[in-house]
Amino acid sequence: MIEARNINKSFGENHVLKDVCVKFHPGQTNLVIGQSGSGKTVLIKCLVGLHEIDSGEILYNDRVFSDMSFRKKKSIRKEIGMLFQGGALFDYMNVEQNVMFPLNMFSEDTLAERLKRVNFCLDRVNLPKANKLMPSELSGGMIKRVAIARAIALNPKYLFCDEPNSGLDPQTSNVIDNLISEITKEYKITTVVNTHDMNSVMEIGDSISFIYKGQLWWEGSKEEIMKTGNKEIDEFVFSSELTRKLKWT
Repeated sequence: MIEARNINKSFGENHVLKDVCVKFHPGQTNLVIGQSGSGKTVLIKCLVGLHEIDSGEILYNDRVFSDMSFRKKKSIRKEIGMLFQGGALFDYMNVEQNVMFPLNMFSEDTLAERLKRVNFCLDRVNLPKANKLMPSELSGGMIKRVAIARAIALNPKYLFCDEPNSGLDPQTSNVIDNLISEITKEYKITTVVNTHDMNSVMEIGDSISFIYKGQLWWEGSKEEIMKTGNKEIDEFVFSSELTRKLKWT
């Protein structure tokens, strides 16, 4: 489990996160949603240690991550997988080299063992014969699947996904959503997904946290979010013609 306790983060005079308290549970896809500029991306970056918080605590299974030294934080970062927006593959490396990168950085396994793990991860994301392809030869959906394979290469306990469906068509978005959900449940990972995609909310949102102007405004399930009656949530959820139709069905 990942827990944030009363965390605050400011950039100069801009108070971005305001006493945010939230828990993310293992074996669930925990979605963080909110409008652009709401603070959800800053929250994710604070949770993984890319931003230092001003006050509060961040805990990983009762270990106070926010109070740790850089060296001790590194041990927890080995347990974290990260799926970056756009995939963020190294364009000068082939698929196999991209997936093996975290293993080369943090694993003491032999080359044969690392290659076996790479092949397992590529098979898990349905890319069993893509090892030697370059990123330039991949479709958008394939890039995201390779990025997922890289994110799970170290068998993480925690997985963070930043806008995993960005730039994808609806059908491919569903494939990526389902893959993230399947892996989360299969390996009992604590998965945190930063998204503004309501399709993702309705498809895989086991637990949803709505951030509004830097505050945790609401928590609940995908069924509950459709009928909160809260003005700020309704403006976000029913912003499209499709979701407005769902409101009245």
